[in-house]
Amino acid sequence: MNIELFIQRAEALHKQLADLYQTASVLPWIPPDLLPQAFKELYSNSKLVQLAAEELYHQNEELLRTRSLLEAERQHYYDLFEFAPDGYLVTNTEGIIQQANLIVAKLLNAPKHLLIDRSIINFICVEQRESFRCEINQLSQSDQTKELVVRLQQFHGESFDAALTVVAIRNQSGKINSLLWLLRHVHQRQQQDISLVDNENYLTENLPVDIYAKGENIPLNPFIIWYVRQGLVKLSTYCETGEEVLIGLAKKHMVFGANMTSLPIYQATALSDVELTPINFTEIGVTPMLSHILLPKIKQRLQQTESFLAIAGRRRVEDRLHHLLEILQQEIGESVADGTRFSVRFTHEDIANACCTTRVTITRLMGKLQQQGLISFDAKKHLIIKRLGARD
Repeated sequence: MNIELFIQRAEALHKQLADLYQTASVLPWIPPDLLPQAFKELYSNSKLVQLAAEELYHQNEELLRTRSLLEAERQHYYDLFEFAPDGYLVTNTEGIIQQANLIVAKLLNAPKHLLIDRSIINFICVEQRESFRCEINQLSQSDQTKELVVRLQQFHGESFDAALTVVAIRNQSGKINSLLWLLRHVHQRQQQDISLVDNENYLTENLPVDIYAKGENIPLNPFIIWYVRQGLVKLSTYCETGEEVLIGLAKKHMVFGANMTSLPIYQATALSDVELTPINFTEIGVTPMLSHILLPKIKQRLQQTESFLAIAGRRRVEDRLHHLLEILQQEIGESVADGTRFSVRFTHEDIANACCTTRVTITRLMGKLQQQGLISFDAKKHLIIKRLGARD
């Protein structure tokens, strides 16, 4: 039964009970004290059902609007990945290709569908394969970004020198489950420079820095992409009802910008004192090194957006809250003696907006988690997650 039909039937039932109750109350031959108590309770409960149905309808409408906004955001980031000027692919920890964009298919001279489920080692020249396997084994146990220059062999084609940037990605339980690869064709004179570059130092040493205080809105220029050197930035939009919707968190070493979204309303707010580096899109176009560095960071924002999109797909508010806390634990959690502490404070209103529900509901659910000993708060009201049980 859909929500609209449920509301219609609830309203019809309530009207019938109201008419029956009014009729029985005015009949002269029926003393008021003879009206069945059960009838009075039924009338009262039908009113509660009607109110609950209306609230359910409004929450469902809000959930659909939020899901639509997040889906548009996810699609935009996917397009940035798919049509990026550099090759990008995702493998499992053993190097088996799971995703590849158009540039990778072009560089390796193979249709995308033939790349999926093949080992990336198959495209490494034979003399380098053994050392490359060792690199993959080391990456599967490390969080460090690795820069490699290798000789790649095309699918039924020529070989060429390529610069690979690879980083291991952990799931919400902290286990490494995939490797992200940035692949670029390099000329002989570029090999040494790219293989020795330090991505983060390049961005911090060669570009300017702007500082914003906690609570400030960060200006969004369509020609500027922001790189976060220090701090945390909240990315949000607004739905038709005027309520704020959390769509992402840009932490240290991440990027964001107006040109990275298709949402008509997009806002960036400093959740702490932040240091940001502005990067002009025209610079990216004429500086291959910037493109080489920024593409993995754009992919990182895409993955985070998909995580927030998954929140809207949970029907129960409890499940949406549980999923949000898992994301925040992974994104901004820091280990303390009692568990994992959020590095910034989130109000119940912030959490309610992210979960597409009311502040009152979140306050009740958070209180329940606290009573169960799953969460607590420090002296600065920062949330500490002690443990969260697994959910389907």
